[in-house]
Amino acid sequence: MPKSRISDSPEDSSASSLNGSSVDRRTPVKLNSTGTSRWYIVLMLGLMLLGLAWLVVNYIAGTSIPFMADLNAWNYLIGFGLFIAGLLMTMGWK
Repeated sequence: MPKSRISDSPEDSSASSLNGSSVDRRTPVKLNSTGTSRWYIVLMLGLMLLGLAWLVVNYIAGTSIPFMADLNAWNYLIGFGLFIAGLLMTMGWK
């Protein structure tokens, strides 16, 4: 398999391959290594815990709470929606 050339001129690549030392002239790309901000992690965990709490409260006392009783099956969509939104945010966590 042919090797890719780093430089444009063929003289440079043949000379460096003959000497055995190849000089890498490419500039490395610096990635964002600062990490995830604190508010992002708090929001991510908060959404997951809120979704879990919504489902647990709906299971334990859903019929006793008037607005949750009116929502019926929509409680599952709300709970799982909050939880999945938190899980989707984990893909942006560095």
